[in-house]
Amino acid sequence: MYSRQHVIEIFSTFVQFKGDAFDRWVTDKKLRRSMHNCLEQSSLQESETFWAIYWHRIWQMQASPMAVAHITAYLQEVCYWVARKMKMNVLSQHSIADFFQTAIARIDKVLRGFNPQLSSNLKIYAEFTFSNLIKDLLRQQQEVDICNDWGLLHKVSQKRLVESLKQAGYPLQMIGRYVLAWNCFLQLYTPNDIATAHKLIKPDKTRLQAIAQLYNTERLSQLNSSSPACTPESVESWLIASAKAVRFYEYPTSVSLDIPAPGQETGELLDRLTNNFQESVLNEIIVQEEAQNIALRSTEINRILSDALAKLDTAAQVLLQTYYKHGLTQQDIAQQLGVKQYTVSRQLTKIKKTLLMELAQWSQKTLHISVTSDVIDSMSNSLEEWLIAHYRPLVFSSPVES
Repeated sequence: MYSRQHVIEIFSTFVQFKGDAFDRWVTDKKLRRSMHNCLEQSSLQESETFWAIYWHRIWQMQASPMAVAHITAYLQEVCYWVARKMKMNVLSQHSIADFFQTAIARIDKVLRGFNPQLSSNLKIYAEFTFSNLIKDLLRQQQEVDICNDWGLLHKVSQKRLVESLKQAGYPLQMIGRYVLAWNCFLQLYTPNDIATAHKLIKPDKTRLQAIAQLYNTERLSQLNSSSPACTPESVESWLIASAKAVRFYEYPTSVSLDIPAPGQETGELLDRLTNNFQESVLNEIIVQEEAQNIALRSTEINRILSDALAKLDTAAQVLLQTYYKHGLTQQDIAQQLGVKQYTVSRQLTKIKKTLLMELAQWSQKTLHISVTSDVIDSMSNSLEEWLIAHYRPLVFSSPVES
């Protein structure tokens, strides 16, 4: 894989695979025009970091699909190298392309979790998130693979079920009915043997009738009063549809921005994104100013934390380098030092607490931020991202792939 160089290319091209390897960058014409127009309107030649923050801010303000598309393009390289590294380190039947698609399909997790107020490095955050998503999905898919539909319904959490149904496109009213039917199913159909719960047999007619009756009772208090009663046949079809939605959620299929919009023979998905993306000049100026301020703030945070690192004693600095730069686990470090793992863990926690205090004090004084528990959690995550970025290059700075 060769790296993209120009800002327009970085925010408008997507990975195309050939087999299980990178083939080429594919340009999306509408995204290219969008970035070209942005650069023409901007008085400054801003960096890719600036535009990443810019599009993230647009997404925050307007939930803009165009902004999502630009950030998805921006994070293609990060996602590819995370997927490639995961394939090298994990025994799995899944390909690099499988891992890539699994992670990039959850771009919403990156968008929602990233906090540009405390960190401008979206790529570092995305690397973390993509890696965790793939690991999490591997665990879930292992469970999905061994379960039949009825066993899967006993394994899945309500949160995961709701996410699956939302992604499948069900309206909220219908999701409420499906979730209630699922809860009634759990109450009345418990496996006798946990060891064989993954291959749970289909509930018989008597059990389905009981589930339907419980549903019809519960719907009066848990759903809209106008919600219709259901039959045993309805319950069965809803539960099967729920199981299929969960499976589809765990194995997402790729969607091209250039395919016809659902239910339309002409017109591409991105046509609708473009039509929905009508920013006023004032909004553009506000967002650009905010992005510039965030970039400057990130530079200041980098200075604050670098100074704080320099104040640490030699042993603390060596420990951070060993853990972050060389990638050793706490157990590995403990063996090298001849101490217990919890000792290493406590030392790392103490060091990071010192750095976190520096960051919190600066935030209170400069940004006038009240340091609540939520803010501390956010700062802690940003500190972790900063330490990784400071001590080692990104995973996608791997040697060029032919």
